[in-house]
Amino acid sequence: MGPPPTADRIRCAWGDSTPEYVSYHDEEWGTPLHGDDALFERLSLEAFQSGLSWITILRKRPAFRAAFAGFSIDAVAAFTTEDEARLMADAGIVRNRAKIAAAVSNARAAQRVEEGLSDLLWSFAPTAPRPRPATLADVPATTPESTAMARELKRRGFAFVGPTTAYALMQATGMVDDHVRTCFRATP
Repeated sequence: MGPPPTADRIRCAWGDSTPEYVSYHDEEWGTPLHGDDALFERLSLEAFQSGLSWITILRKRPAFRAAFAGFSIDAVAAFTTEDEARLMADAGIVRNRAKIAAAVSNARAAQRVEEGLSDLLWSFAPTAPRPRPATLADVPATTPESTAMARELKRRGFAFVGPTTAYALMQATGMVDDHVRTCFRATP
């Protein structure tokens, strides 16, 4: 018989608020994501989101990808001050000088991660079972793992990666599964 139609699915409350969120919730959020460039993109976008709504970043994601060379770590690490000026003039992205500079310096920091960014980030994924949140109110903003991840990233020269940003990254990339109990994406 197959899964129920999209409109009839029960989602995490935020996942029904806009068509973009429906797609993002149903197809991406909480799905395990690996790969250095893929995780660099998510880390960068989470940093750009700081202080803004995620929907703003989600709607600008195609422009971010174009502006940041598909979030190729090596390409972004090679960006110059001229590239940063070009990004500051790009109305398609969030034009925040500190966040743009952080994305470039984070790419350079990622190049120095011997084990690879993906392996480093996934090393902080909790291994012990966690109770599934019943409601969004049960979802933490930070955890000991996200605090440890942020501390290690900062130690390695990354910027705009506090514990809250680290936890949002963990949620978005499936390192933790915070789909609420009633959500169709919740795994037993």
